[in-house]
Amino acid sequence: EAGTFLLAAAATGGVRGFAHITGGGLVENIPRALLDGLTAVLDADAWPLPPVFGWLAKKGAIAPLELARTFNCGIGMAVIAADEKADAVERTLRDAGEIVFRIGAVTEAADAGDPPAVHLNNMEDAWPP
Repeated sequence: EAGTFLLAAAATGGVRGFAHITGGGLVENIPRALLDGLTAVLDADAWPLPPVFGWLAKKGAIAPLELARTFNCGIGMAVIAADEKADAVERTLRDAGEIVFRIGAVTEAADAGDPPAVHLNNMEDAWPP
């Protein structure tokens, strides 16, 4: 049944949030699962960009940041896990048959009052036009 793997991950006690990556892509959806003063720093080299997104980028002259703002870029669900429980959460998801990539980390923003944000590193190299 759909979503069972998310319940299993949550049962580990290590999940701090989930972000379903739909319209708004990585840049707009992940912040919805973060508190103010937190930033998700993602590494575009951490997962393979599905070929369809490379094709879209090339045919539509879409810059990497715009891809991340518009599409999920191959990440359908982001799971935010506590550092000390990340291995258990990952193992649970893999045991449920899910493909898992560790795509980044949550850090404190420069200013504690900053709204949640996403920063993507290595996009230009990982997602060439």
